[in-house]
Amino acid sequence: MSLKIEIVYGLIMVAKDKVLEIFKNTDKPLRPGEVAEKTGIESKEVSKIIKELREEGKVYSPKRCYYALK
Repeated sequence: MSLKIEIVYGLIMVAKDKVLEIFKNTDKPLRPGEVAEKTGIESKEVSKIIKELREEGKVYSPKRCYYALK
């Protein structure tokens, strides 16, 4: 793996960890825009991260457009 790829991968993992931390520190489902506000990550990127987390089984959608930890 090249250094550039490792750096990009590391940034993605940091962003993913930030998103997970927001879900861990809340007791209600959140919309991607709310997560983006709290993390400072672009909403579009947050949506991608949430999609990955859903595929990994770490978050779910209790109602349309809202997400929470499993």
